[in-house]
Amino acid sequence: MTFGNIFSNTAKRLAGAILIAAAVSACSGLNSRVERGDLDYENYSAKTIFERGEYDLSRNNPELAAQSFAEVERLYPYSDLTKRAVIMQAYAHHLDEDYEASRSAAQRYIDFYPTDEDAAYAQYLLALSYYDQIDEVGRDQGLTFQALQALRKVIEIYPDSEYARSAILKFDLAFDHLAGKEMEVGRYYLRRDHFTAAINRFRVVVEDFQTTSHTPEALHRLVEAYLSLGLTDEAQTAGAILGHNFRATEWYEDSYDLLTRNGLSLEARGDNWLRQVYRQMIKGEWL
Repeated sequence: MTFGNIFSNTAKRLAGAILIAAAVSACSGLNSRVERGDLDYENYSAKTIFERGEYDLSRNNPELAAQSFAEVERLYPYSDLTKRAVIMQAYAHHLDEDYEASRSAAQRYIDFYPTDEDAAYAQYLLALSYYDQIDEVGRDQGLTFQALQALRKVIEIYPDSEYARSAILKFDLAFDHLAGKEMEVGRYYLRRDHFTAAINRFRVVVEDFQTTSHTPEALHRLVEAYLSLGLTDEAQTAGAILGHNFRATEWYEDSYDLLTRNGLSLEARGDNWLRQVYRQMIKGEWL
């Protein structure tokens, strides 16, 4: 996954000297020694090592760049460049898809420089180290939860930063991803006629993930499951919510056909959890 425009300003600020450093460093003994793999970092200044890291970034070698930035931090902990070296480590490791190392560097930056102007960027990188590992819906979603927690920190702690809007968008996508996981499991149970287990999954989507794109289908699957169990009040109420909130979707049309074929209308009936959702979502009655 590419960083996109959100990184443009920070990348320029953090690595604005890359091209210059490349031109200067290309001719230095430092570069030739690194390319032979026998660099002794102790023989070079913090500035020279840092520029080596920038040079490696310019040559699309983030792994070696991260190594140089780490050496600045190790050898010159009190240098003016150390702070920049830590955030650049996080950035380089992320480019190299070494997410654990990126997360570690970003967390160190947050711990040592919580009020610095790049603390928001460090928190955003930390969140991305989880977010960019979110795999297909069928896998374990532990990373998704961690991404949500880290993205929420960006939104809440740095609401005015340039990363807040991107964090909100990614938060919504990750949230949708979790709802997708519940839907997948619910469909699995429904296909095997385990209706109660399926209903429990779809209920989670309707109650806890109402703002996601999966809510209309979850309501339709509830119509199917409840009808299969002969629980018509619940099925009709789920259809009523669909009719009020998602009439333009295919799921409303499918539920309408299914209910009317069984001589049922789409209306809130009975005293059940869906009736409470109906009152909250449609009538605005929260008590």
